[in-house]
Amino acid sequence: MTFKQKMHQYYLQLVQDRIDVFKDMILALTEDSKNDAKGSAGDKHETALSMMHIEQEKLNTKLREVMAQKVVLDKIDAANVSKNIIVGSLIRANGIYLYLSVALPKINVDEVSIIALSPQSPLGNKLMGNGVGFTFEINSTKYLIEEIL
Repeated sequence: MTFKQKMHQYYLQLVQDRIDVFKDMILALTEDSKNDAKGSAGDKHETALSMMHIEQEKLNTKLREVMAQKVVLDKIDAANVSKNIIVGSLIRANGIYLYLSVALPKINVDEVSIIALSPQSPLGNKLMGNGVGFTFEINSTKYLIEEIL
């Protein structure tokens, strides 16, 4: 397994773990609301139930976002290496490793820090379609694409 494939697997697992956590939280809220409905009545009960539904909607929204991230990651072939930067490229620029996929937290794989960013981000947008040796500037920081993995 290449470094890029290992890193991609790590991000897939990270996203799957988030999906599992959100599903567990939604299930717990559903169970709580069922249990609360059995023994309560009145205004306090209605308020508590309403608060649970609001929280459940927030969690459902977050779950949809994370599932959309998983769809993008699932479409990426980590074995593919392109001369020009595309979604799924692992780029080294200024000594920093950038994974053009979806916006996710920074991770460490084999003691190498990797930042995942979306193609819609300002940096991701500048990277798309360019190759090794391309230079550009964002927020008065100059970048040089050193390698595409």
